[in-house]
Amino acid sequence: MNKFPQFLKNFDWALFLAIFLLSSFGLMEIYSIALGQETADLLNFKKQAVFILIGLVLFFFFSFLDYNFLRNSIKYLYAGTAGFLALVLFIGKTVRGTTGWFSIAGFGLQPAEFAKIILILTLAYFFSSRALKIRPLKQLLASATIAALFIGLTFLQPDFGSAIILFLIWLSAILFSGFGKKYFFAIGMICVLIFCGLWFFHFQDYQKGRIFTFLDPNSNSLESGYNINQALIAVGSGGLIGRGVGVGSQSQLKFLPEAQNDFIFAVIAEELGFLGILLVFFFYVIIFYRCLKATQKISNDFGIFFILGAMGLIFIEMFINISMNLGLLPVVGISLPFLSYGGSAIISSFILLGIVENIIIKSKINY
Repeated sequence: MNKFPQFLKNFDWALFLAIFLLSSFGLMEIYSIALGQETADLLNFKKQAVFILIGLVLFFFFSFLDYNFLRNSIKYLYAGTAGFLALVLFIGKTVRGTTGWFSIAGFGLQPAEFAKIILILTLAYFFSSRALKIRPLKQLLASATIAALFIGLTFLQPDFGSAIILFLIWLSAILFSGFGKKYFFAIGMICVLIFCGLWFFHFQDYQKGRIFTFLDPNSNSLESGYNINQALIAVGSGGLIGRGVGVGSQSQLKFLPEAQNDFIFAVIAEELGFLGILLVFFFYVIIFYRCLKATQKISNDFGIFFILGAMGLIFIEMFINISMNLGLLPVVGISLPFLSYGGSAIISSFILLGIVENIIIKSKINY
């Protein structure tokens, strides 16, 4: 407790404020969506408020917890996470064909969301403790093996969206580590071969349909292309200032499926317009700016790798989700960080940036 004044003095309040305002923004839109329901019991709004409160508590907890404790516990955290990813396959709750949740007191806990944090921690530890110029291919294969276990277990659920995110976390880690272009070319060729194999031997018709819909959203606008077409209508109808909170026709009249999850960006665009979207981007820019600025003052590679990995995760999820809403990528079920409804996703995001906050604080003071 004698370190608490130093903790407050060196706390990055700009980073916290951006996170808090983003989550409050999302909560407001979830409330707006609830108004359009027949019962309007605000259950999801209340649950999301609880999730945010838990996330805030954990954010401050991990902000104050020395991140070196996590670094020294990597092996146990990695093994435990792999165990939960395997266990959920046998006793997990199935939602829309994916067995990826533990049901606890009426709430769903999704281990894949927390696996993203553990993978960033593990890869930060791996790359910060090795000289990559010595036998780089061996280091690349070793890091791929670390990521492959999480990716494979997540894919078996099957949660294709989270598996993609875990793969992209690994890809961004090797990018930040400075591997040469030839390795990325080889990875790209392997990915093409894997995709072809999945297409012919694994993908179900509905999964192929999502890709066909992405290529031509108007080909089946009342079935497989319905979601993306409704999202595009919502985004386009918002104009400059939007229709107002609780007034958007696409979300209020239930034309837009999964409005509070995958397509909350479309709800924001419809109800708050272009200015609302700019405000959302502004909050994200503050997060990226504060994180990037912090890396310039950190003296250890682990801290730098972790912050870059955290930035990479938030950017990847933000980019994929918004691109889904605009029809630029197929719909794969990726939430928008701090905005979309979902307990595991928002709590894990708070934990992730709580660790980043601690790294920033530790870089400013000597404990």
